[in-house]
Amino acid sequence: MSEKAKFACDLHCHTIRSDGCDTPRELIDSAAERGLKVLAITDHDVRPPKTVDTDEGEMDLLEYGRLRGITVLRGCEVSCETQVEDVHIVLLGCDWSDGFFTELEEQVQRSKIESYQRLVELIREDGYPISWEDILNNDGKPIAPELTQKKMIFERLAKIGFAESWSEAKLKCKETPRYQVKRPKPDPLEVIAEAHRCGGIAILAHPYLINEPVQLEGETLSRAEYIERLIEAGLDGIEAEYTYDKTSYSGSLTREEIAREVRALYSGRLAIISGGSDYHADHKKGVKNARAIGEAGVSEEYFYSNPLLARLARTDEALPR
Repeated sequence: MSEKAKFACDLHCHTIRSDGCDTPRELIDSAAERGLKVLAITDHDVRPPKTVDTDEGEMDLLEYGRLRGITVLRGCEVSCETQVEDVHIVLLGCDWSDGFFTELEEQVQRSKIESYQRLVELIREDGYPISWEDILNNDGKPIAPELTQKKMIFERLAKIGFAESWSEAKLKCKETPRYQVKRPKPDPLEVIAEAHRCGGIAILAHPYLINEPVQLEGETLSRAEYIERLIEAGLDGIEAEYTYDKTSYSGSLTREEIAREVRALYSGRLAIISGGSDYHADHKKGVKNARAIGEAGVSEEYFYSNPLLARLARTDEALPR
């Protein structure tokens, strides 16, 4: 059996439905091997799956989780704010059949294809051997254009020597003005409002990946001032525990220091102090020291003592606010 996870509840994980390497079933199986009790599947900008493929055929996602001893939460991580990188809102417990999510998927797919193709073109113009066809080939596992994720571009850049790792490639692109190809993204205030209308909750993911100062149209804010706007709009939670040391964080604080600071600033002000590994099963791509399920998260005691989170475990149906 795999090493037991540090946290029993991981509220931020990905599968092959966005930029992860595990199928939903594999993700649940891996979480069970690590001893998790609660697992949120939060793929980028897509509605969560209802079922998993098993050896016996298709099975309800939540029922499969229960068979493996895990409460599975269906979620979505929405990329927001055109002008600012890494403003991601994790939604849980929504009515995923609502038209808002159908329209979101369609808009995001169109904007990603256009902006990602342009980014690849710019990098190729600078002399690096990369093409859009390389991205779609996906290391011999071809994908449709609408399924492309930006992380796939960073992974390809690492393979061709643009940087030593995908996270360093991401950081290099973030710090190069020429590569700042902006695509239309939803307003986070609207996403929070829509999540509530659809019966769900909204949690700000990895807040310290939002670089300071925050440059918006015609104004400059600190990260804290920007987060205040989200709180005023009804944000339900914020991630404290997160794998900052294994991603593109460029600040000087340790992940433990960030967790303490987030708790000090927002405990008592937000209903949920969340946590998640942002697991992608990157070890399958040969990434060294890859993020592990349950490496960051919340305790089982905290999860079930929190009214909003405990509600998610009782029903997969969205509830009126």
